[in-house]
Amino acid sequence: MIYQRIATQSGSVQLIDVMGSPLSVVNSARVSMGKQVDQMSEADWRLLDYLWSNEHTSPFRHVQFQFHVKAPVFVLRQWMKHQIGCAWNEISGRYVQFDHEAWEPQEWREGAEHIKQGSAGPMAEDDALRAQIIYDRAIEASFKAYEELLSAGVCKEQARACLPLSLMSECYWSCSLHALVHFLKLRLHHHAQAEIRAYARAVLDSVLTVEGMPRLLSIALST
Repeated sequence: MIYQRIATQSGSVQLIDVMGSPLSVVNSARVSMGKQVDQMSEADWRLLDYLWSNEHTSPFRHVQFQFHVKAPVFVLRQWMKHQIGCAWNEISGRYVQFDHEAWEPQEWREGAEHIKQGSAGPMAEDDALRAQIIYDRAIEASFKAYEELLSAGVCKEQARACLPLSLMSECYWSCSLHALVHFLKLRLHHHAQAEIRAYARAVLDSVLTVEGMPRLLSIALST
């Protein structure tokens, strides 16, 4: 086997840094009245609920999160559609030689006849085995071609062109709280691809460990 299999759960989402808190949102809103508070009160939580429910969202952009993400390229390409309120920096195949790491599905899903995007349920065992054999052959050929191009003296920035969408990549993603909620609402939805839903759940789980965020996100995600 020329590549290392990476199951969905073997990717990673790490919350690296957080700037701000629910109090930051409150004070960003209250500054318009020349006011500031030192700790959250129930009145402040009601204010946050009112602001979000009425789409007064600018105060929520004053809270920022930074994540380190390792995921297959096809997941990151969906993820990177989220640009407003976000910043991205990804590892570059122009500068580094990629490891032989490719994502592998935990199960193969059937195509759905009446769904233009998405999938139906899991494939039958024999069909899934055949799919796995075809997949392994294609991925191994891609990495073999990559190595042969590099050995032939081709520059890294061109040799990478033969690598598959399942290549594991890594990046830093920074976003505002407002952008984070938008991402979670879209990518946790049952219509989102299963693979990016798994990463969105990991993002949510990591943010829920931050003090004050469980209650704040319950307001934002319920509206």
